Amino acid sequence: MSDELNPAVPDSATAEGPETEAEETVKQRKNGLYPGVSDELAENMKSGWADTELRDLEPIPQAAETARRRAALSARFPGERLVIPAGNLKTRSNDTEYPFRASVEYAYLTGNQTEDGVLVLEPRGDGHEATLYLLPRSDRENGEFWLSGQGELWVGRRHSLTESEALYGIPAADVRELADKLREATGPVRVVRGHDAGIEAALTDKVTAERDEELRVFLSEARLVKDEFEIGELQKAVDSTVRGFEDVVKVLDKAEATSERYIEGTFFLRARVEGNDVGYGSICAAGPHACTLHWVRNDGPVRSGDLLLLDAGVETHTLYTADVTRTLPVGGTYSEIQKKIYDAVYEAQEAGIAAVKPGAKYRDFHDAAQRVLAERLVEWGLVEGPVERVLELGLQRRWTLHGTGHMLGMDVHDCAAARTETYVDGTLEPGMVLTVEPGLYFQADDLTVPEEYRGIGVRIEDDILVTEDGNRNLSAALPRRSDEVESWMASLKG
Repeated sequence: MSDELNPAVPDSATAEGPETEAEETVKQRKNGLYPGVSDELAENMKSGWADTELRDLEPIPQAAETARRRAALSARFPGERLVIPAGNLKTRSNDTEYPFRASVEYAYLTGNQTEDGVLVLEPRGDGHEATLYLLPRSDRENGEFWLSGQGELWVGRRHSLTESEALYGIPAADVRELADKLREATGPVRVVRGHDAGIEAALTDKVTAERDEELRVFLSEARLVKDEFEIGELQKAVDSTVRGFEDVVKVLDKAEATSERYIEGTFFLRARVEGNDVGYGSICAAGPHACTLHWVRNDGPVRSGDLLLLDAGVETHTLYTADVTRTLPVGGTYSEIQKKIYDAVYEAQEAGIAAVKPGAKYRDFHDAAQRVLAERLVEWGLVEGPVERVLELGLQRRWTLHGTGHMLGMDVHDCAAARTETYVDGTLEPGMVLTVEPGLYFQADDLTVPEEYRGIGVRIEDDILVTEDGNRNLSAALPRRSDEVESWMASLKG
C-alpha cells in the first residue's frame, strides 16, 4: 500500500463542518518521504487531463422502486424535514478504513451507496422535495484529487453531481454545504441516527430521540413486504450462495489439511466475484464448534467423521443478502447418531416451512418446528414429557437455543426496528421473506445427554418467500434431506 502522502480529506464533511479554503489542503504524514509540494508541481497537476464526464447514463434498475419508497415516506411525515444519512468511513487502524457500507435506510430510499451521502426530504406543499447531498468529484484546482487521502487518484473516481442525478433520479447537491443549511433550518425535523455524527450535531437542537425513533421504525416496517425488485435480488443472492456451498464441498479435502479458514475463504471468493461481499460473518463450524451459534473465528480443525455447520450468505451489489445453513458430513456420510439428530431437525424444518403462508401468524412456523424438536427430545429420553409441559416451560431450549427464523433483506436480520405487533406478533403477507432454521445443539460438556450426542450441532436454514397461495423456498436448489445431501456431496466430489 503506497504511503508517500497521507493528507487529510478536505473534500468530506466533518463533525465541525467542511474545511475552509484557508485550511491546509495537504497534511503530511509524520514520516512521509516528501516534505511538500512545489508551486511548479502544483501548477503542473492542474492541467492536461481529459474530460471524463459520463453522459447518457441510464437510471439504476431500482430507480422506480426507490421513488415509490420515498413517496410512502413523504406521505407518512407530511410537513416535516427528513434527513437520512449514508454514514461515514470508519477507521480500521491508524490511517486505514473498513470497506464502506451505506446505511440500509439510505440505500433503500436512494440506491446510492457512497460514503458521506445524505438524503434530505424538504416539505413542499402537500409532499416533499428530495435532494441527494453527495461529495462532488475531487477538485483539480486545489489538488485534492491527488493530494487528499480520499482523492480520485488514491481511492478512485466518484460520480459527478450531474451523473448522480441521472443515475438516481434525484437532484444532487454538494454535501459539504449541508451541515450549515441544517443548522439554519426551521420547522420539524427528523433524522436517522447512528450513521453521521456531523449531521446529527448540526441538528442537535432540532430533533428528539422519540421522533427520530418513529422515523427509524417506519423505515424498518416499510421493508417487511418486499417488492419484485427486492425479491429478484434476494433470489440472486441465494443462487450465488448455492454455488458458494458447492465450492466448499469440492475443497473439503483442502480444509481438512488446513482449517475452517479454508472454508471461509472459499465461500468469500464466490461472494466477492458474484456479489458485493458476504452478508454477515460466515459461520464455518466443524465438529463441536457447530454448537456455538455464531462461531465466526473459523480457526478450528476440519476432520472426516465430524459435521460441518456452514451458515453463510452472499450479499448482492444492491446489498440484499441470503442466509442459508447446511450441516454436512465432512467425510460425505452421516454416522448413525448424526443422521438421527439431523433427520429430527429436517423434520422440524419441514413442519416450520409448511406453516409459512399468508394469513398465518408469524410465530406459527417457530411453534411448529419447536413442537417437533420437543417431541424428539422426549422420545429420546433427554427430557421428561409430556410434550405440552416441555413447550410450556421451554425445556427444549437447552438444546434448541434460538428462535426458528427472522425476516431477511438488506440486513440479515432485517426489519429489526419494527414494532413487535407488526413483526413477531404480526401476520404473514405475500412478499415477506424469512428464514426457517431450527437446530439441535448438544454441547461437548453437557452431562445431561449420553456421550454419543455430545459435540454434535445441526442447523438447517432456508430462505422462504411468502406467496399468494403459500410459500416458495428460494434456496431449494440446495439439498436438505440427509440422503440427498450425501448424494449431492458425492456428485460434487466426483
